[in-house]
Amino acid sequence: MRGGPAAAAGRGAAGHLHSIVVTATYLDHAATTVVREEVARAYAEDLQRLGNPSSTHAFGREARRVLEESRESIAADLGAHPTEVVLTAGGTEADNLGVVGAFHGAGEGRRAVAVTAVEHPAVLDAARWLGTAQGAEVIELAVDAEGVLDLDGLAAHLARVGERTAVVAVMWANNETGAVQPVAEVVAACAAAGVPVHTDAVQAVGQLPVDFAASGATTLALSGHKIGAPVGVGALLARRDAALAPVLHGGGQERGVRSGTLDAAGARALATALRLAVAEREEETSRLAALRDRLQDGLLALVPDARVRSAGAPRLPGHLLVTIPGTDADAVLFGLDAAGVAASAGSACTAGVTQPSHVLLAMGDDEATARSAVRFTLGRPTTERDVEHVLAVLPEVVARARAAHAPRRATAAAATRLASAAGAGAR
Repeated sequence: MRGGPAAAAGRGAAGHLHSIVVTATYLDHAATTVVREEVARAYAEDLQRLGNPSSTHAFGREARRVLEESRESIAADLGAHPTEVVLTAGGTEADNLGVVGAFHGAGEGRRAVAVTAVEHPAVLDAARWLGTAQGAEVIELAVDAEGVLDLDGLAAHLARVGERTAVVAVMWANNETGAVQPVAEVVAACAAAGVPVHTDAVQAVGQLPVDFAASGATTLALSGHKIGAPVGVGALLARRDAALAPVLHGGGQERGVRSGTLDAAGARALATALRLAVAEREEETSRLAALRDRLQDGLLALVPDARVRSAGAPRLPGHLLVTIPGTDADAVLFGLDAAGVAASAGSACTAGVTQPSHVLLAMGDDEATARSAVRFTLGRPTTERDVEHVLAVLPEVVARARAAHAPRRATAAAATRLASAAGAGAR
């Protein structure tokens, strides 16, 4: 998405002027993407509609009609039955319901939860919370150097504690590397052991063929704002025989597992965005893969020692994660931002402090390498001009980031030498 940097000014709540700088090239679509015009129109129309879908009067019935038609559309586009669509406020809530809800719904005999070590925090932290607060046995399943689940490790887990496992969670595709996981093989192995499977398909929906019934998964999470719907709407697809306990308690909406006033406008927005994404998927993913490959080839020509991650695995068509030796990701991202390019780090940001990517650490990287990851993710607005813009500014950005990093490396090396000398003297 190109355009010259521009600023829009307005007044905040306190009356102070503020400005919003519009970045020229946006390559962070895995974080969020633009709301599509068709979606915005549908959403705005239903935001003006009066009526609670749970009310029995005419206003409520009309809101319910919009809601159920949207549910049917979502189900049709993802190979599910309408009763399997549980509407949520986004992917994080759907993942928590799929993991925490499955754990509490499984009964006392199943106290283990297994998740891949590269899951999104919505799954990984939910599982860890079950371990610390609920006494669950949490197993983090290993991945290989490409970030793909080790199926032998899964088989060993199922042989050891399969009868005690409440749920196995494996994402459909990774949000950092784009690596596609072997969901079909996971489901087959778990089905033989009688273990439910939750899959986080937040990044996969709209980019890969996703058929819930054919997948065999017990539950599947998706989020609207990754596919052109507003932030704040998503869904959990849950088989009718899924044993789920509610995470939120209240009026008993959504099969009794997700209480709260139903969002008819959000449901329509999600259904509209999903319909468009699925209809355009084949053509759009082919276009994005070609642009991604152009960016990848150009980047490697300009920065030969950069390393493309999960390059040996099937990847999402719009994902490119690279580690750049001798840099910190934050310095690269700062330079890109100053040059009008929005990208992201392949790491989590906690309380404003960049942490090494847990995904890359799980793939065997050291902390320095895991801190050097930069993620470019392409989306529907991305053009060839965006790619060329990145390639035009990248060499100087990397050179500046390396220059800033060099004194830190020298200081760290000196500290290591002093510590070694002190240790030798003590002996």
